[in-house]
Amino acid sequence: MSDPSVVLIGESFIGQGAEAAHINVVLGHRSGPVGTAWATALATPSAGHTPFVAVLRPGLPVKPLTLFVNKAAIASDGHGTLTWGAAQAGVAGGVADALAEGTITADEADDLVLIAAVWVSPAAADADLVYANNRAATRAALDAGRRSQPTTAEVLAARAAPVNPYYQAR
Repeated sequence: MSDPSVVLIGESFIGQGAEAAHINVVLGHRSGPVGTAWATALATPSAGHTPFVAVLRPGLPVKPLTLFVNKAAIASDGHGTLTWGAAQAGVAGGVADALAEGTITADEADDLVLIAAVWVSPAAADADLVYANNRAATRAALDAGRRSQPTTAEVLAARAAPVNPYYQAR
């Protein structure tokens, strides 16, 4: 990904119920449109949505630098703890897994930035499931983005009967 104009987008939904993880990722060069979006989002938080840099531990941000953007407004202290704790740790772990497995190469990690839009249900309660599902979903979303998944053929094949965890078309 040496071309700053290249943008990879991925999506993944892992798990069931309140602890399910829905991740959208946008990966691109720091000097390209993703870098601009990354810096803009970090500098413009809104009520209930405060983007922050995902860390493996305090003082150790994951690479590529990852901006965690919560899709659900923080609804309670417990929801905030799950979002900033278990979900963030899961996202950071998933990004590190993608780096370790070569989905993102070590050579490009310093030149790229990642935006991770993360859903944590206000009804979630199990921190370990939130962590595991967000780690797996982040890794899967990055892999899907790298492979340009889904294919157009898959989209066309599924168009007659859309389904998601909350609705199934008949």
